Amino acid sequence: MIYYDKDVKLDILKDKTIAVIGYGIQGAAQSQCMQDSGLDVVVGLREGGPSWKRAVKDGMRALPISDAAKRGDVVHILIPDEIQSKVYYEHIHENLEEGNALSFSHGFNIRFNQIVPPENVDVIMVAPKGPGAMVRREYLSGSGVPALIAVEQDYTKNAKEKALAMAKAIGATRVGVLETTFAEETETDLFGEQVDLCGGSAELVKAAFETLVEAGYQPEIAYFECMHELKLIVDLYYKQGIEGMWRNVSNTAEYGGRTRGPRIISPEVKKNMKAILRDIQSGAFAKEWVLENQAGAPILNSLRKRGKEHPIEKVGKKLRKMMNL
Repeated sequence: MIYYDKDVKLDILKDKTIAVIGYGIQGAAQSQCMQDSGLDVVVGLREGGPSWKRAVKDGMRALPISDAAKRGDVVHILIPDEIQSKVYYEHIHENLEEGNALSFSHGFNIRFNQIVPPENVDVIMVAPKGPGAMVRREYLSGSGVPALIAVEQDYTKNAKEKALAMAKAIGATRVGVLETTFAEETETDLFGEQVDLCGGSAELVKAAFETLVEAGYQPEIAYFECMHELKLIVDLYYKQGIEGMWRNVSNTAEYGGRTRGPRIISPEVKKNMKAILRDIQSGAFAKEWVLENQAGAPILNSLRKRGKEHPIEKVGKKLRKMMNL
């Protein structure tokens, strides 16, 4: 079932306080939208930090995290996955009261037991399928970004209604809200990020660029063909689907792509995808990521440094400046 505005009421949250923990990409957007929808919202932040000043400037009520958690009937955690557990146990856990709701926009810490809530609270998710800037922009335009909701723990027997009301308050029910589970959202989200949206696409672009440059073609030409024009194709995917993309490219591109694409994304590649999915489902990736952060993220920092030094970044920086991008 897809839920729309007509299916959801905000009444269940009208006398509640929503404590949004964090004021970053999602925190700023969601807290502002919920406040504009008439809900009582406070923002939990490190006192005096840049986010605190920005929240106050935006007309939000900022409180230290512990105070916000104590005041909140719904505590909506919107800080990075890797710090949620520490913040939860230091500032939130002891301030939860019976019947409160603990809420997230990504299920990582619940799915992989980095946060284990008490049994006498609701545990819910409201996950917009778009970045915070888009959530806010679409809300202000009178539309919204589709969202997922999930209920992991339904102590009050109205946890789903709370999640739907929060989704409505950020504009999501204007366009449609789907129900999922914490496990499904987390596992599919990680898989998409690793296999095609971020990891797979970045490696594909770099490999294609390297192949042309190693064959003697100009790096600038390789960048345009393998990187720059990718946006044109992704925009077609986004608006018209894969078949819509094929209808909007040349017959030569279509024939070459349909016949050669499977040689790139071969059965062996799909085997690798399944192995990555198994790592996600088993918790192996989560354990690796937790340990990486406990060690100070040495692998991630090394990969970031290596990525910045790749020739495609140097060529791209020059060309994007030329195009005023």
